[in-house]
Amino acid sequence: MNLIKRIAITGIAAGMIFSAQAKEMKVGVALSNFDLNFISILRTQMDKELKQQQLDGQFVDAKGDVALQAQQVDDFINQGVDAIILNPVDTQGVAPMIKAAESANIPLVFVNRKPEVKLPENMAYVGSDSALGGKMEMEALAKMMNYKGNVAIIMGALSTEEARERTRAVEAVIKEHKDMKVIEKQTAKWQRNEAVDVVSNWLLNATPIDAIAANNDEMAIGAILALGQSKKKNILIAGIDGTPDGLKFVQNGKMALSIFQDAKGQATGAVKVTRALLDKKKVETYTWIPYQVITSENYKNFLTSNN
Repeated sequence: MNLIKRIAITGIAAGMIFSAQAKEMKVGVALSNFDLNFISILRTQMDKELKQQQLDGQFVDAKGDVALQAQQVDDFINQGVDAIILNPVDTQGVAPMIKAAESANIPLVFVNRKPEVKLPENMAYVGSDSALGGKMEMEALAKMMNYKGNVAIIMGALSTEEARERTRAVEAVIKEHKDMKVIEKQTAKWQRNEAVDVVSNWLLNATPIDAIAANNDEMAIGAILALGQSKKKNILIAGIDGTPDGLKFVQNGKMALSIFQDAKGQATGAVKVTRALLDKKKVETYTWIPYQVITSENYKNFLTSNN
């Protein structure tokens, strides 16, 4: 073989190696439920950020089923993804997924829902402090109530840390005021239509409610719809998330307040942490995205935040 041919073949081989090395890294994104409004916003922003970071994202929907999500994580590992981003269905049921990713030496980043176990190396959480969200919601609501009256709590899915922690924080604030008490407490699993049913039943039973603290905006909206159907007035409603739908109800005065949870910030942060782990950089185990109170006075500041 002459020298020119040898150089050409060597150049082609080097090009093939470079091409293989430069291939786009794959990130498996396992989300708890595509149907949830907040998760939809999270997903859209994450998709944009993955492309920005030149990562190939593959999204799967667990439909609220922890067993299905565990299988999806296993599938990602078997497919040889380079990293996994996980929004868990059950924050107490993540140990098998952590173990599987750790055994495969695949970086795992949790987003929005904090796992209730200690995270090993090569793993991280990006999201907000659930208890702080509930505390901020109830403190603002209590002030509007002049620190007296009966509060009903609509909880999210009890398999999630955020539902339990937000509820505990709401109850803790109420306990600080002698003229306030929790009169009802029930889950509506983050869903608007389930919250309609829950609140409708409370109203049919003539429960003396002065305010409703919902664990998210969708359930707060469900409460508002139930009140509208019953023609009941003078009950203050609060939510958490600051979704576009939630903001509309704050704007029209039917929702007293919401707590802004930054879906875009969480999504962007999760992808950036994933990119850093893929680049073998050291990251903080917990990245906290702050909350903010939304009222009729400042809602305009948030109109484009979670769109």
